[in-house]
Amino acid sequence: MRLLQSDDDGNFSLTEFFESVIPNYAILSHRWGTDEVTFKNLTDGTSKSKAGGYGKIQFCGEQARRDGLKYFWVDTCCIDKSSSAELSEAINSMFRWYQKATRCYVYLSDVSIRKRKASDGSAECTWESAFRASKWFTRGWTLQELLAPRSVEFFSREGKSLGNKRTLEQQIHEITGVPATALRENSLSQFDVDERFSWAKSRQTTRGEDKAYSLFGIFDVQMPLLYGEGEVKAFQRLREAVDKSFKGSEKDLLRHLPFADEAPFNAYDRQDEPACLPNTRVDLLQEIYGWADGKDRHDERCIFWLSGLAGTGKSTISRTVARRCSEQKRLGASFFFSNGGGDVSHAGKFFTSLAVQLADAVPSLQSYICDAVRERSDIANLSLLDQWRELVIRPLKLVKSDKPSSPSSYLLIIDALDECHNEGHVRTILQLLAEARSLTTVRLRVFLTSRPEVPIRYGIRAIPQAEHQDFVLHDIQPAIINHDISLFLEHHLGIIGQEWTLGSEWPDDKVLRQLVIHASGLFIWAATACRFIKDGEEFAEDRLDEILKGSGFKGTPEQHLNQIYITVLQNSIPTTFRPPEKVRLCTMQRRILGSIVILFSPLPAASLAKVISISGRRVTQTLERLQAILDVPKDVTRSLRLHHPSFRDFLLHKDRCGDFWVDEKEAHQLVATSCIQLMSETLKKDICDMHAPGTQASQVDCSHLQEYLPPEVQYACLYWVQHLQRSGSRVYDGEEAYRFLQAHLLHWLEALGWMGKISEGIQAILALEAPVSRFVLYNRSAIEQAPLQLYCAALVFAPVNSIVRREFEGCIPDWIALKPKVQRHWNAALQTLEDHTGVVYSVAFSPDGRQVVSGSWDKTVRLWDAVTGAALQTLEGHTSSVSSVVFSPDGRQTLEGHTSSVSSVVFSPDGRQVVSGSWDKKVRLWDVATRAALQTLEGHTGVVYSIAFSSNGRQVVSGSWDKTVRLWDAVTGTALQTLEGHTDWVSSVAFSPDGRQVVSGSEDQTVRLWDAATRATLQTLEGHTHSVYSVAFSPNGRQVVSGSEDQTVRLWDAATGAALQTLEGHTRAVLSVAFSPDGKLVVSGSEDQTVRLWDAATRATLQTLEGHTHSVLSVAFSANGKLVVSGSYDKTVRLWDVATGVALQTLEGHTRSVLSVAFSPDARQVVSGSEDSTVRLWDAATGAALQMLEGHNTDDVSSVAFPPKGKLPPILQVSDHWVVESDTTILWLPPDYRQHNSASWNRNLVLGHSSGRISIFRFKEGAKLII
Repeated sequence: MRLLQSDDDGNFSLTEFFESVIPNYAILSHRWGTDEVTFKNLTDGTSKSKAGGYGKIQFCGEQARRDGLKYFWVDTCCIDKSSSAELSEAINSMFRWYQKATRCYVYLSDVSIRKRKASDGSAECTWESAFRASKWFTRGWTLQELLAPRSVEFFSREGKSLGNKRTLEQQIHEITGVPATALRENSLSQFDVDERFSWAKSRQTTRGEDKAYSLFGIFDVQMPLLYGEGEVKAFQRLREAVDKSFKGSEKDLLRHLPFADEAPFNAYDRQDEPACLPNTRVDLLQEIYGWADGKDRHDERCIFWLSGLAGTGKSTISRTVARRCSEQKRLGASFFFSNGGGDVSHAGKFFTSLAVQLADAVPSLQSYICDAVRERSDIANLSLLDQWRELVIRPLKLVKSDKPSSPSSYLLIIDALDECHNEGHVRTILQLLAEARSLTTVRLRVFLTSRPEVPIRYGIRAIPQAEHQDFVLHDIQPAIINHDISLFLEHHLGIIGQEWTLGSEWPDDKVLRQLVIHASGLFIWAATACRFIKDGEEFAEDRLDEILKGSGFKGTPEQHLNQIYITVLQNSIPTTFRPPEKVRLCTMQRRILGSIVILFSPLPAASLAKVISISGRRVTQTLERLQAILDVPKDVTRSLRLHHPSFRDFLLHKDRCGDFWVDEKEAHQLVATSCIQLMSETLKKDICDMHAPGTQASQVDCSHLQEYLPPEVQYACLYWVQHLQRSGSRVYDGEEAYRFLQAHLLHWLEALGWMGKISEGIQAILALEAPVSRFVLYNRSAIEQAPLQLYCAALVFAPVNSIVRREFEGCIPDWIALKPKVQRHWNAALQTLEDHTGVVYSVAFSPDGRQVVSGSWDKTVRLWDAVTGAALQTLEGHTSSVSSVVFSPDGRQTLEGHTSSVSSVVFSPDGRQVVSGSWDKKVRLWDVATRAALQTLEGHTGVVYSIAFSSNGRQVVSGSWDKTVRLWDAVTGTALQTLEGHTDWVSSVAFSPDGRQVVSGSEDQTVRLWDAATRATLQTLEGHTHSVYSVAFSPNGRQVVSGSEDQTVRLWDAATGAALQTLEGHTRAVLSVAFSPDGKLVVSGSEDQTVRLWDAATRATLQTLEGHTHSVLSVAFSANGKLVVSGSYDKTVRLWDVATGVALQTLEGHTRSVLSVAFSPDARQVVSGSEDSTVRLWDAATGAALQMLEGHNTDDVSSVAFPPKGKLPPILQVSDHWVVESDTTILWLPPDYRQHNSASWNRNLVLGHSSGRISIFRFKEGAKLII
């Protein structure tokens, strides 16, 4: 890529850069004229002869210089078009080049800011009409030049800025038809192919082929250029490339859905698991197949539930059914749960895994599922209900059937649902699966297996009998089961007999009958016995005899299962060992097996060895002797698993396994201790060797993470606390866990951050009751985004007396030379939940306190985990801001009926009714069970802003913009009282606990107490200096609390009206800050109408400059540091002497707020921009108005500046809550320290906060910003 730069004499030169070293650059977008400067003109020195083209290059270079950019690119002269290879590469790279540009300048040669007469001569036209008519919007190549860059600024032919892509968004949308969302840096892949083609439909290019070639970047495809092929052929090739790419992109979208690799019936880890043998389970399989085939169109049973006790063969039947349906192309998806841990032990990836499989099994479904993912990129974080309906049900409803009278039928197979850890999720899954009956264009059936556990039994009973079929496996006639077990034994033992040449008659019928009796109807007994005999190899006969020793034993199926497990364990201890060796081996074996059965997630053998601190050789040898009960993969990277979960129950039950019993608490303690030891030896600062403090966790790929944090270390980080809990231990001073946290807390949290598991870390710390939870909750967002910020932002902004700051302050990198002043102790805020993109109007806790719901101006409702702060769901659907949210007792109700915004909703104390207030001036009462509107209470003449029930649920109180408080009978809807007295709108109302009094807060700055029976005003509580937004009674009714816009919270005595306390801490906002040229001083302007001068080193206030009569919106130093200029909401600009604090000039002339001010480099002039849409130039010495610059139409002038000669902008800046140096993020800013304004010089940075606080940083000169 060639880039232009200009020297001091205005001459241009080209420099060639390769992809990896391209510097920041600006790029020009324009319409080609007849006198453009070409590559040849630049190289042969004739460029100035092309006046029009040369002028555009000059414009681009000058504008780039103003923006601090040394290099720029212009398409006319930076490409050697005489080279077909270079031209082809350039056209295929063009979108990317525009996308990576720091600035894109659109030069509109047909738009002028000069005023002109309209065609009828009646009025003057502004530039906007010419902007809308500009031919730039009609050209093919300019579409990608509009969409690709992040920053697009439009200029008139005079070189004057007209606005940017964001400020002109609505006009651009109306001109081009391109959605506003496409203009806002969103991925174009979320837009349909046909829609993207439509954006270019009316655009023109000089050559027909270019209409297609100009769209390469829009569709992210590459093609060879074949000029001469014509427009039609070019579009055919483009369509083919797009279709091919689109199919690939759909696969990419599906790959982004979380998928449980071990869930499908034919997963790699399940390949050795058996299916039913021929001639076994015949009747049952025929019944299942008949139901699954759906030949009876009147059979509406969409769920087949196969239940049975442990070991009765449910999973084997599931695999058999899945294999048959897969071969017949009728299997939609399968999910085999397992309580052995990992992704198949919970429902986190359940529906997303089903969706991925369905997209593969039903090709016509793929695009609809991908559409759902495009619409909601966070679909995997939504509720199970939303995932099921958006990823499965809705796509299936959109599939068109070739034969409506005979729709296609697909089967979902869900095995061992009882092994899903969360009972609540199990119930939800059952409810949702029953919705499959609603499908008409396809038939979806669900085959489900589980033990007959209570949650599943109740869940199945909740489904109408006509919609499901039950089959209890252990109720099959014993003769049928014994026949099938006999065939199973005959088959597997026959293979063993052939392998070791034991004869065709081995074992005989008598032995088979004895074995069948021993099995007691349990296939798991038969399978374990066969594996045990097989592992005996040449001693297979001896092992069979070992099993038959107790042939006279009569007991329950469980007792027979105990006996086979004990036999396996006894035979795993070699008889050649001496007694002490047997004891040692038995102890080690118990530890290995005990660890396997209590692990929260399965591990490979090598990782298990490191987690339990036993040599890999010993673990491998032990496992080899236990393959009758353990699945030991040949692939050493794959995890160990139990053949059947019944072994876990056996091993942990003292009465069942005798000498082999594993004490569960002791096993957890041993694993916890080993995990702590492993982490202590492994974890360290910057464990992934990233160095850069702003490195995002998302930038570290899986292979890199596995290299530095192998499976055993990740396991230890995730689960050591859970093992410690299950052992019954706690963290005490001086003990191993306490010492680990003292030395490695930050290292542990860093590892969790890289792993994306900080929520689990928060839960662990809360479980430990460790005194560091505030630190983690406060810094959650930083650790999740960039884990190395633990050593920077997390420590820098932690209170000086907090335990983590005291313990780890030495970890703060030394390049932070001056740290900001922070509070001494944690404040009351536990967490900051961030995700809303607009003002949050309402929040509420769930009845159990575990979740928080919030409603926002951004039209969304969000659900949060109240413990960890994790975002659980985003509920979309509102078409306007959400001003009130509340949980119902069951969280399932949505009520509609108001004709305008609902401003407040409250449940009755018994949860049976809801009352709502609205902008339609009405109060409505609703029945929660039926959703029926019970009453519409009319009488208010303004918006109903606040409502409340009395404690007995018989009355409702409402407050309105009509300045009144009204009492209503909740049963009859009758208006009982109208309480008048407020002189402005009523913002908040509440009943006292006994229902006798009402409290109200108002815009009139007062709180009033009322007698609910007599309407009398009992007290008028005065003291707030601004609107009172919230009021409430204490539980005993003796106190009232109020919150106000005056930034105070006040407590009042409800009986006397006396002010008890004023809780202060909030101050007015700092709106503007700037450094002096030498970096020694800071100036700040505030809503408190003052300008303050500060010593940057000592933080001392040097001057308080008073004189403005309203908020100070902007401040700046002169170049010599002797003067300060300030602009204010009071419409004036003021000049101040820095040394004395004296006001030198008051510059008047603006008719609205002054938003921005600046000095010229020589300090002789001042420029100011205002809400009155003008820019004014002033003489700094005399205060005289020199010029008034108009042309901003009706837009505020929010920023003005003189370009400093030869100066580049400060290298430190603040962007998206980060301190950035030269495009590199270095320090995250927590919510309490985010700037209202900022300024920097050299390596100093000052932040002005909305709380009124100033934060000053200094970063060490010449220091490498690394961890």
